[in-house]
Amino acid sequence: MSEVLLEISHLNKTFQSNKGSVQALHNIQLNIKEGEFLTVIGPSGCGKSTLLKIIAGLDTQYNGSVKLGNLQVVGPGIEKGFIFQEPRLFPWLTVEKNIAADLSLKNADTRKKVDELIELVRLKGFEKSYPRELSGGMAQRVAIARALLRNPKVLLLDEPFGALDAFTRAHMQEVLIDIWQKNKMTMIFVTHDIDEAIYLANRVVILKPRPGSIRNIVPIDLPFPRKKSNVSFQELRFKVLNEFEKIEELELIDSSGI
Repeated sequence: MSEVLLEISHLNKTFQSNKGSVQALHNIQLNIKEGEFLTVIGPSGCGKSTLLKIIAGLDTQYNGSVKLGNLQVVGPGIEKGFIFQEPRLFPWLTVEKNIAADLSLKNADTRKKVDELIELVRLKGFEKSYPRELSGGMAQRVAIARALLRNPKVLLLDEPFGALDAFTRAHMQEVLIDIWQKNKMTMIFVTHDIDEAIYLANRVVILKPRPGSIRNIVPIDLPFPRKKSNVSFQELRFKVLNEFEKIEELELIDSSGI
């Protein structure tokens, strides 16, 4: 059995606004195993992206504990790769130079690693292309390769396929599964899409809002490759949808003051 790589204990996050303090996350407790693919889903405003940024070390103003391995997360580091909703590529650099980022391609080890990543994300032949010459899916693959360059222990993805069309999104899901299976890397993927959450994950974490907290964790025991049309997939989809309906019912009760 894989060891726990990421341990989140009694995590609470509060934002300050003109109207006072707003609690974004409440008592998040979650253990994520090495090599696991975890998806996080929930209504808008439930703290999905906030949770991801805290894990990444991009937000350190919280109460509780977030440990990667045996070390407390106190800031960004090469052990954590982060993929944003948009690729954020340097427009003046080619694909290979965007992947290399601040490392020189003249270094033999860097050159070899970049070439391997270009092959892995299926961009062979586009090494010399510029971001303006790439489709949205291709640009996001460059961003994924760049995040993998330093062999992070965990890859964090904040709705990376949200702006893509349905066909490209489905293709990118296959690319990501292929990367995960080949690298055995821990991945935490935030999404609004229930089918995507189930299709990718070993477990789906469902958050409820106001404040953001874990409503349920649904294990996904389907073998790969997966088919969204299968009865077993649809049963899991119904289970997750049922959790969302319960969240909506609770919100109606809260808003009515019952």
